[in-house]
Amino acid sequence: MNHMTVYMKNKVLTDNLRTTQVFVALFNGDVEVNAASYSRQSASFTAPTDGQTSNSADILFPIATESWGDITHIGILDAKTDGNLLFKSQAEFTKNIDISSQYKIPKNYLIVRLR
Repeated sequence: MNHMTVYMKNKVLTDNLRTTQVFVALFNGDVEVNAASYSRQSASFTAPTDGQTSNSADILFPIATESWGDITHIGILDAKTDGNLLFKSQAEFTKNIDISSQYKIPKNYLIVRLR
């Protein structure tokens, strides 16, 4: 069998994004941003429906005190540092974060969907 039921998709999302703390990370391609002012941010997610969930509040990263470069991908990990990459996807658009810039993911914008 190769297809999950909607029940199972919702359970996987709940077990991995709602019952344990997760952190959102920003990437320059395949490499996570590495800068003194950067840190992963905790995120909470809505109850899944039809195998889909989204962030239940804005995710706001610190103001950059140095260039973070072009943010091309967003990931969700199970730890503030190190940890396991649970989900990763290309950002809808590339955004350059330079000194005094800030990256924000608005509420309900980070959508995780199991197909």
